[in-house]
Amino acid sequence: MEDALVPIARHFARLAVTAFLASAALPLAAQQGAPAATGPDAAYVAARAAYNAMPNGPGTGAFPAVMTTDATLPGHVIYRPASIAAGPPLGVLVWGNGGCMADGASARLHLLEIASHGYVVIAPGAVMSGPGAPAQRAERRPDAAGQLPPVATTSADVLAGVDWALAENQRAGSALKGRIDPALVAVAGHSCGGLQALQVATDPRIKAVIVHNSGVFADGTNPIRGMTVTKDLLLKLHTPVLYVLGGPSDVAFPNGTDDFKRIAHVPAALVQLPVGHGGTFFTANGGAVAALSVDWLEWQLRADKSAARSFKGANCRLCVVPTWTIERKGID
Repeated sequence: MEDALVPIARHFARLAVTAFLASAALPLAAQQGAPAATGPDAAYVAARAAYNAMPNGPGTGAFPAVMTTDATLPGHVIYRPASIAAGPPLGVLVWGNGGCMADGASARLHLLEIASHGYVVIAPGAVMSGPGAPAQRAERRPDAAGQLPPVATTSADVLAGVDWALAENQRAGSALKGRIDPALVAVAGHSCGGLQALQVATDPRIKAVIVHNSGVFADGTNPIRGMTVTKDLLLKLHTPVLYVLGGPSDVAFPNGTDDFKRIAHVPAALVQLPVGHGGTFFTANGGAVAALSVDWLEWQLRADKSAARSFKGANCRLCVVPTWTIERKGID
């Protein structure tokens, strides 16, 4: 019965299908916000169309989730349980978009899944993906010199989600008044957004961090305009951190694995599954990556011992999944 309560267990049997779909979804360059080819990319266009056609599911958690916006937090997309009037206190997760794009729905299936487990999840940007999206994002294509445009969102935009959620928890008339536990605040992000997550992780209100398919570039080589990150940032981590990489084919593999080697002062885990840079973000309910993310958050923020078993012990759940690897520091 205990295993049945852990989200990741539901995904293990479907791992092979999940991995295939993830690797076949959006090309690597699309995850970074720009197709590799300068001309039309038929595979990319088809993959984008397929993802946009996927409905917004309520997630598999106990609290069916919705994607919405709020006039009190312009320029952001909010994922939360549909019913927030009662129930246990909600956690908060702020998110950095892949490519640091202004598409707050770019990881909507992943974020809806997390929200369904009792979280208010906030991503910067507008709804530019999914059925009936009122706006479609302009892809970040390189210029003639091969340079991408400056980032469309910043770590300050990500951190604004924390400010808003905690303010709403106190504001008279807010639907979230008294519903959020300020001790349950985390940050995560994908690719360029993973670097934003590391920048935000220095905030003392943050209690857990997840870095997806990302890592700090070797000092002096950061090619992302509008973002300054160095390896020194890792020394400012004050919470446990989880890195999730897509194996050697993940463009972030060298940087992410190097980050993990350098982290020695806080508990850390590095999980790898061979699905490349795209993870499983574009599969129903966010696939296996969303499931292990929920377990990390539940363990770190709510001290859930059942969720911890995905990461702890010689026979941890992630330790025994074929083709997956996990490395740990300060965990056991």
